[in-house]
Amino acid sequence: LKGVQIVFHAAALKHVTAAEYNPTECIHTNVNGAENLVMACIENGVERLIALSTDKACNPINLYGASKLAADKIFLAANQLSGEGGTQFACVRYGNVVGSRGSVVPFFQRLIEEGKDELPITDVRMSRFWITLRQGVDFVLSCLEEMRGREIFIPKIPSMRIIDLAEAMAPG
Repeated sequence: LKGVQIVFHAAALKHVTAAEYNPTECIHTNVNGAENLVMACIENGVERLIALSTDKACNPINLYGASKLAADKIFLAANQLSGEGGTQFACVRYGNVVGSRGSVVPFFQRLIEEGKDELPITDVRMSRFWITLRQGVDFVLSCLEEMRGREIFIPKIPSMRIIDLAEAMAPG
C-alpha cells in the first residue's frame, strides 16, 4: 500500500451458506482481513479507506452478517488508531447488487431456462434490498467525497419480497 491514497475494500467471503459451512475461513477473511488492512493502511499512510459492507450487518442472524458487523466495527474504531490527520475509515452498507454472482436473479433465471417447475423460496416472508452495479459504484464514489471518517453510509434503495420477484420472473 506504499504510495496509495485511497482504498476501496470489497474483499470478503460473501455467501451466507459458504460462511456457515466454513466459519473459520469466514472469520479469517472478513474479520482478520479487515484488521490486517487497517494496520497496513495506517503503516503506509493511506489517506482514506471505504469498506463495502452489507445490509446483513445491520441486525445479523448468520455468521456472514456478524462477521461483516465485526469488520465494520474494526474499520470505524481504526479512526482512533490512526489519530488526527491519519487514515480516515468509513463503511458503505447496501443490499443485493442486481444480477451479481450469487444474486438470486441469475439463479432463478438458470432454473427457469432449465425448465424447472418450481423456484425455491426458503421463506415467503423474505425480502431483499436491491441496487444496480452502477448505482452502487456511484454511491460509493459520492461517499468518498463526503466522508470525514467514522461514517456508515446507507443509501435509500427499494426492497422487494422474494415471492414477488419469483412471480414476476416465472408467473404461476
